[in-house]
Amino acid sequence: MTTNTTTAALSSRSISFDEFLENLDVPSSCELNKPIFKKMFSEATDGKKSILDAADKKALKDDVEKIRWLYTLKPNTINIAPYKDSEREYPEIAILHVELSSAVNSKNIYRRVAHFINRAIPYPLVILFTCEKDGAQNLAIVLAEKRINQADKEKWVIEDSIQSYWINLASVSAAEMKFFESLKINNLPFSNFFAFYQALIERLVAIKCAEHSGDFSLERTGRSNEKSSSTARLDSLRELERLEAQRSEISNKLKKIKQMGKQVELNTQIKKINDEIANIKGRL
Repeated sequence: MTTNTTTAALSSRSISFDEFLENLDVPSSCELNKPIFKKMFSEATDGKKSILDAADKKALKDDVEKIRWLYTLKPNTINIAPYKDSEREYPEIAILHVELSSAVNSKNIYRRVAHFINRAIPYPLVILFTCEKDGAQNLAIVLAEKRINQADKEKWVIEDSIQSYWINLASVSAAEMKFFESLKINNLPFSNFFAFYQALIERLVAIKCAEHSGDFSLERTGRSNEKSSSTARLDSLRELERLEAQRSEISNKLKKIKQMGKQVELNTQIKKINDEIANIKGRL
């Protein structure tokens, strides 16, 4: 075992999902802890048709074990003001827990499930997914920004969805523990629910950056005429994903090419992409 591997192993720790929830320190006044039955989603419509397509219904039936509504953060359960402007309305925030079957961990099904849950429930959600893999519990967190549909004020649009990678709760790294600590309710702004939710997004972006950099750090918001550092970091992460997909595609082509000249050309492209990836990771 290398020194780095040994250090990482020593600095990691094991926690349960219940301990993760305790660490959030959500006031008991916000606790709901009630089941949500699958029927609520399978029967949900946009006023004309079901919000679930065939693949959604299969995921709901086969891959979702349980859904619980853990907490409701409202002005009368926590001292945070609602927020509303011409584009957004954040009257409250709900924290849900979705248990997935053990086979799901490698399939990214949680992104599909999060999408139809967000379509069914109009206000901002914090969705906590858990899944058993190799005897250990794994956790992923999904957030989604929503805005009012300008063509129909009674509907909403999922503007952006951000999800963490799967965190193995049996071996939580130092960066992941810093992330969990940052999620404590008292570490978040109480000015209004929009500011509260944006702070959660900033933390989720930071842990996604830590997956590449190894270090969890929060950035301050940039000047009013610039993108916030969180938005800039998210843009960098998405560019990183695009480049990694492009590199994988070129690498697959390279395996099939026999011509030396073409191999040299593709290897040059891969080197250029690697340099771009390294540059982006250096900025995260």
